[in-house]
Amino acid sequence: MHVITTTDELAAICGRLARAPYVAVDTEFVRETTFWPDLCLIQIAGGEDEALVDPLAPGLDLAPFYALMANEAVIKVFHAARQDLEIIFLKSRIIPHPIFDTQVAAMVCGFGDSISFSNLVKNIVGADIDKSSQFTDWRRRPLSPKQLTYALSDVTQLRPVFEFLAAKLASTGRAHWLEQEMSFLTDPLTYDQRPEIAWQRLKLRVKSRKALGVLVEVAAWRERTAQSQNVPRGRVLKDEAIYDIANQMPTTTEQLGELRTIHDGFPRSARGQELITAVKAGLARDPSSLPPLERGTASPAEAQAVLELLKVLLKASAAEHGVAPKMIATTDDLERLAVEDEPDVLALTGWRRELFGKRALDLKNGKLALKVHKGAITAVEV
Repeated sequence: MHVITTTDELAAICGRLARAPYVAVDTEFVRETTFWPDLCLIQIAGGEDEALVDPLAPGLDLAPFYALMANEAVIKVFHAARQDLEIIFLKSRIIPHPIFDTQVAAMVCGFGDSISFSNLVKNIVGADIDKSSQFTDWRRRPLSPKQLTYALSDVTQLRPVFEFLAAKLASTGRAHWLEQEMSFLTDPLTYDQRPEIAWQRLKLRVKSRKALGVLVEVAAWRERTAQSQNVPRGRVLKDEAIYDIANQMPTTTEQLGELRTIHDGFPRSARGQELITAVKAGLARDPSSLPPLERGTASPAEAQAVLELLKVLLKASAAEHGVAPKMIATTDDLERLAVEDEPDVLALTGWRRELFGKRALDLKNGKLALKVHKGAITAVEV
C-alpha cells in the first residue's frame, strides 16, 4: 500500500481533493507519554481519491494538506473530531473549516451517546473494522501492512457514513442542529493552551478566594512545567493534589509533605520548591484579579426530586425525538434547571428549548406532568 512521503505527491492529491465536495480525514498520533502529541500518520479520502500521508518522512512539507484543511469550499469530515482538530491546530495554527463530525451527527440521528466509529460503520454500512492495530506504535517505521489497512479504512468507511448521516439530517430538517457544536469545535479558544487559563479545565471547587488564587497559580505552574518538559500533566502533579494544595495552602516544604496526595520526595525536589513559590504567588494575588468564586447551590430535598423528574423528562424527550440525551442537556444543565428560574444553559436555547427546555420549565412550574402510557413515559399538560 503506497504511502505519500514527498511534498510533490501530497500537493497533487490535495489539488484533486480540493475539487471534491468533501474530504474524509483522520490522524494517528501518540501522546501517552508526552504533553504535545506526535503526529504519525494522516489519512484522507474524497471522491475517487484516498491516501495515507507520512508526516515523519524527511523533507515532507505538509503545507498542501493544511491548505486543503483551510479550503472553505470543501467540507472536512471527521469522527470525534476534537483531538484531530487540536493536533492540526497545534502544528499549523489552522483549524479545518467547515467541518462535519459524524459522532455528533450520529447523536442527533438517534445512534446514542458518543457512538464509536466501528459501531457506527457496523450500523450504517454493515461492515466490520479490525481495531487490533488501533493502539500500536504509530511512530515505528516501516508501518506494517495491517496498520496501513486499518488506518485507510477509517477514512474510506467514513465516506458512506457521512453521506448517510448528511442525507438523514437533510431529510429531517436537523442539519442546523449541528451548527452550535461545530462552532465550538472550530473555535481556537477550544484549543487554548495558555498556562494562565489551565485552571478552567479542572472540575474542582475550592473553599475561599485565597484558595482560588492558589488553584490558578498552581495549575498554571503545572501547565508550564508539563509543556516545557513535554510530559503529561499528571506526571507533574495529579488533579487531586492541586485540589488539596489549593485548599490547604502549604507555604513550606514541610507543610507540603504532610498532604496525603503528595508522594515522598516531592517536597524536597526542585519541583517542590517551585510549587511552594506558586502557592505563595496565589496567596499574594489581588482578589479583584480573580473570577467570582463558584459555589455549589445547596439542593434541598425538593430540588433533588425536581432533578430526578427532569432526568426522566430528558430521557422521554430524547426517545420521542430520536436524539441522544447528552446532545440535549448535560447533567450540569439539569442541576441548574432544578434550582434556578431560567439559567443560562444550552438546554434553554434553540432547538433544545423546543424539544426539552420549555417542557422542563413547565414541569418544574407545575404546568406539565409525567405519566406512564403503554410502558412509555409521556408528558401531559396540567
